[in-house]
Amino acid sequence: MLERLIYRSTAAQPLGNMQLCHLLACARRANLRNGITGQLAYADGVFLQCLEGHAVALSTLWHKLLADTRHHSMELIDRQTVDQRLFGDWSLSFSSRQYRNTYNLPGFFHTDHDPVEALMEYLGLMTH
Repeated sequence: MLERLIYRSTAAQPLGNMQLCHLLACARRANLRNGITGQLAYADGVFLQCLEGHAVALSTLWHKLLADTRHHSMELIDRQTVDQRLFGDWSLSFSSRQYRNTYNLPGFFHTDHDPVEALMEYLGLMTH
């Protein structure tokens, strides 16, 4: 059963470009191994992540994320069964402001607006 999990958290400390690059590389390898796809947005110390995969893989990852000391104030926004992936082409794509793309990362999508809000809007989570 394919599911989508969306959460928001706060970084334990501000992350520099090198730290974000390392985080993405590690997460992409793990996601690829576990059949997980998704999108990570980061701005001003806030993460928003949409993850897609089979229920068991997402549950395992969710428990690891809850124990990860690099962030806190975890808020599960949504978890539901879905028919198809929104981010099927990426083990983890990333969006942030353009200056974050120092290393020309594949799967980097910049936005001139707050990337967390942009992803929430894309996922239909914004309330106006």
